[in-house]
Amino acid sequence: MLARPLVFLALAVALAGCSGYKRPPSAFHEVLTQPYRLDSSDRLRIIVFGQSDLTNTYVVDQAGYISMPLIGSVPARGRTQQELAAAIAASLRKGFLRDPDVSVEVDQYRPVFVMGEVQAAGQYPYVAGMTVQNAIATAGGFSPRADQAGAEITRQINGEILNGRVPITDPVRPGDTIYIRERLF
Repeated sequence: MLARPLVFLALAVALAGCSGYKRPPSAFHEVLTQPYRLDSSDRLRIIVFGQSDLTNTYVVDQAGYISMPLIGSVPARGRTQQELAAAIAASLRKGFLRDPDVSVEVDQYRPVFVMGEVQAAGQYPYVAGMTVQNAIATAGGFSPRADQAGAEITRQINGEILNGRVPITDPVRPGDTIYIRERLF
């Protein structure tokens, strides 16, 4: 008679261990309210007012730089749009323009990656306001074996890679990798 409760207890402990739920670190959600930081693959529209030769679309390269005429490589990774505009203006003031007026806009954000139990795993363009659920829909929806309760997101914050399990209503950031697990039953 004592064996039956022990079997149920052992089964409950085993299933609890399989869930693997790990609450995301606080920085995981704090980054959602902070200014956007540029990184590789972001495509930027840089406007230098009155200078049509400098106004153009630039892509942040793998090393985190953009390359502009006159001033060459400018570090962009980890900077906000306003910080990059100030850095470009400061470089242009060094012998090129007296009082440059520079504006930086994100023309296209770096992509998000959707993996696991979705119909068409792959790389997809980020859209402002995107949630995990939107990203899954972009990837063709859940596969028949998908655990639809949540998703795992891998996110880089200040050079550190963080992982966390979130509900599908959570917002996504450019560059996130979303993984949908297979359900147990």
